[in-house]
Amino acid sequence: MATETISACTGSNLLQPISEITNLPLDQVNFVVCQLCALLTAVWFRLYLHPSKTSPFVRHVVATLLGIYFALFCFGWYALHFLLQSGITYGIMILTGVEHMHKYCLVVALGYLSFCQITRVYVFDYGMYSADFTGPMMVITQKITSVAFEIHDVFLCICVLFRRMPSLLEYFSYNCNFMGILAGPTCSYNDYIAFIEGTPYRHRDLETKGKVNVKSRLNDPSPNTEVIRKLATCFISLLVFLSVCKVCPVERNVDDDFIATTPFYAQVVYLYLSMLTTRPKYYFVWTLADAINNAAGFGFNGYDSNAHWLKRVCYERCPYNPTAATFLLSAMWHGAYPGYYLTFLTGIVITLAARAVRHNVRPYFLGSPALKFVYDVITWAATQIAICYTVVPFVLLSVGPSLKFYRSWYFCIHIGCILLAIALPVKPRHLRLKEQQPTVQPSLESTDSNSNQKQKAT
Repeated sequence: MATETISACTGSNLLQPISEITNLPLDQVNFVVCQLCALLTAVWFRLYLHPSKTSPFVRHVVATLLGIYFALFCFGWYALHFLLQSGITYGIMILTGVEHMHKYCLVVALGYLSFCQITRVYVFDYGMYSADFTGPMMVITQKITSVAFEIHDVFLCICVLFRRMPSLLEYFSYNCNFMGILAGPTCSYNDYIAFIEGTPYRHRDLETKGKVNVKSRLNDPSPNTEVIRKLATCFISLLVFLSVCKVCPVERNVDDDFIATTPFYAQVVYLYLSMLTTRPKYYFVWTLADAINNAAGFGFNGYDSNAHWLKRVCYERCPYNPTAATFLLSAMWHGAYPGYYLTFLTGIVITLAARAVRHNVRPYFLGSPALKFVYDVITWAATQIAICYTVVPFVLLSVGPSLKFYRSWYFCIHIGCILLAIALPVKPRHLRLKEQQPTVQPSLESTDSNSNQKQKAT
C-alpha cells in the first residue's frame, strides 16, 4: 500500500497508483479526486451543517479548514501562498482608507499572482505541470479584488449594500472555502456570507430595494436535479475530451507537412475542429465546480451575469481605452506565458474591428429579416474563425509556434481587422456619452420646471 507523502510541487503521492494506471499526471488525478471529494463533502455540509443546526462560526471554520486541506493535498506547501496572499490583502483593507483600498488590493493581489506565475514558469521549470498552484490563486485574486471594490463602492454610495467589514475568519472562508478553492467560481462576498448564515437573498434585490427583507427568506430548494444535470454534463465533456482531443491536436496547425500539403480551406476547417475539441476539459472543470457549490446549497439562484470581474474592476472604470486595458489585465491575470499576451493583444484588434462593423455595417442589413439573417450568418462564421485564430497562442503558449501559425495564415486576420478599424472608425465611449447628455438634459429641466410649477400651484 502506498504511503501518503507531501511533495512540494504536486502535493500528495497517495494516488500515484491511479496516476500510473490511467496514464494521467499525478497533479491532475489529485485535482479530480479532490473535487469529487469536495462534491460529497458539500452534500454532507448542506445536510449536517445546515444553518438551522449550526452557527455561522462553525460553518466558516469547517469550510476554511477543508479548503486548506484539499489545497495541501493537491499542491503541497505551495498552497500556503493562498493564505499569504489573502492575509496581506486583508491587512491592506484594514490599514488603508476606503477611498484607495481597492486600488492597493488590485495591485498587490495581481502583483503577488504575477510573481508566482513568473517564478513558476521561468525560474523553476517552463510548463512544470498542468494543474499548477497559480490556478486557484487566479480565483482568489478575483475574490480579493471583488471584496475590495464592493466595500469601496458602497461607501461612495455607488454599489450594493455592504453590511460591514469582513472579519479575518469570514475573509479566509470566502477566499479559501472547500467549495471553490480549487476551481472557483467567483461569487459575491455578500452572497457567500448570506449562504453561510442561512439568509439567502438575490443580490439584485438589494440593488433595487437597498435593504434585506428578513421576513422574505426563501426556503432551501433541493439542488439534486441541478447537481445531477451538471454531473452528466461533466461526464459527457470528459468523455468527448478523452476520445476526440487526440484525433485533432492543436499542435498540428503548425506542423510543416500539414501546412505544406493541406489546402487553406481545409486548414480553416481543421483549426475550428481542433479548437473545438480543447473546450470540453474547461467545461468539465467549470461545471464540476458549479455542481459542488450547488450540492452545498449555494448558488441555486445563479450568479449575476452582470458582475463579471474584468468588467467591474477595469472596463467600467477605465476612462480611456477600456477595451485595451481590459485585455491587458486579462493577460496579466492568466499568467506569464507569452502566448497569453499574443492572444489578448490579437483580441484587442479583433474586438475593435467587430465593433466598427457592428456600428457602421449592421444598420444596412436591418431593413428586412432576410438581410438580417444573411448578416447574422456571415458574422457568426467570421466570429468563430476569428476566435479560433485568436486563441491558438493561448493553447500553444510559446512565441515560436504561435508566430509560425500566424505566418502560415499570412497574418490575414490581423491585417484585415486593422484595416476595418481604420476605415470604419467608432467614437470613443466617453465622447459617445457626452453626445448623449444633451438629450437627457432637457428632460431633467422639464422635470424641474414641472415640479416648480406644481409648487407654485400649491
